[in-house]
Amino acid sequence: MKIKKITLYKVAIPMVTSFTTSFGTIYEKPTVVVKVETNDGFVGFGESAALPFPFYKPETTDICMLVLKKYIAPLVLNKEFKTVEELMIFLKPIKNHNFAKTGLENAVWMIISLKEKKSLKKILGGIKNKIPVGESIGIKKTLEETLDEVSLRLSQGFQRIKIKIQPNWDVRVVEAIRNKYGDIPLMVDANSAYTLEDINIFKTLDKFNLMMIEQPLADDDIIDHSVLQKKIKTPICLDESILSVEDARKAIYLKACQIINIKPGRVGGLLESKKIHDLCQKNNIGVWCGGMLETGIGRAFNIAISSLPNYMYPADMSPVNFFYKDDLVKESFFVDNKGFVEVPNKPGLGFEIDERKIRKYLIEKLEIS
Repeated sequence: MKIKKITLYKVAIPMVTSFTTSFGTIYEKPTVVVKVETNDGFVGFGESAALPFPFYKPETTDICMLVLKKYIAPLVLNKEFKTVEELMIFLKPIKNHNFAKTGLENAVWMIISLKEKKSLKKILGGIKNKIPVGESIGIKKTLEETLDEVSLRLSQGFQRIKIKIQPNWDVRVVEAIRNKYGDIPLMVDANSAYTLEDINIFKTLDKFNLMMIEQPLADDDIIDHSVLQKKIKTPICLDESILSVEDARKAIYLKACQIINIKPGRVGGLLESKKIHDLCQKNNIGVWCGGMLETGIGRAFNIAISSLPNYMYPADMSPVNFFYKDDLVKESFFVDNKGFVEVPNKPGLGFEIDERKIRKYLIEKLEIS
């Protein structure tokens, strides 16, 4: 097949409430929707869900638009390929920019799914018909607000609670949750807010029986995480540090973590996600799928990859309407009262794209052919 046209849509859907982490607060999250059309009449959609600021990774929404237009599109337009593996070979000259690559790659996975008349789950080798999900709670202004949201999410059936932490918003929050809700499945996410000098905080967190501490140290670090993991019993989960299967190999070799969070956008798409999954499975490292506040388009791919066997922990897969006032797909997924999301079994995205909504929230549109 050949890609004959790529259309980029920069959109922004209003959020229900702001979302705060250690690196900033989001009130509205723009994202890039990538539409791919092939010479044989197939159409696929993907999402480049980078943040609007370079605080998580260097990529931003605007950078994704630029890289897709100026560098990625010229490398792939009118090039013959049969598989995603062959497609990604064309993108080897581009270093990093994984979110931009993911938007294109996901759209092609959707097209292959449609062409082969098989679900994304089946094409990827997934085995689960439904996946467990957890909820991620941002940094609130007060403990009371945090506890209220924990209560709400538990009542909605979520199987795991994740709270964002930062210096001076860590031990007392965890302690308050444990005191009120007992031994619920609980983890914390630091988004690189600490250093090895904060070892006493992590040793204190050890006593709260957490599922994991996600990315406590620098976003590009593996070595210091290896040092920290040897000094605490709580499993460390790496997120920002893992951009590829090679990064995962190094982290496993150095025993820098016991768990890896695989975000398709961060690692460059489903192909690299599957490679990391397979490597971790061979080395008894559990994985799970985090999120980047994607719309229903991006989350459809996250659901599909989470159906693979070594995704052992609940995914960050709350319904889009928990964060946004609208969505770009019709009849998006929902979480049942036992904390599961069904994995679509039909070809394509698994959900119907609502192009009317794309136009409604459009900020910028680029057509490349």
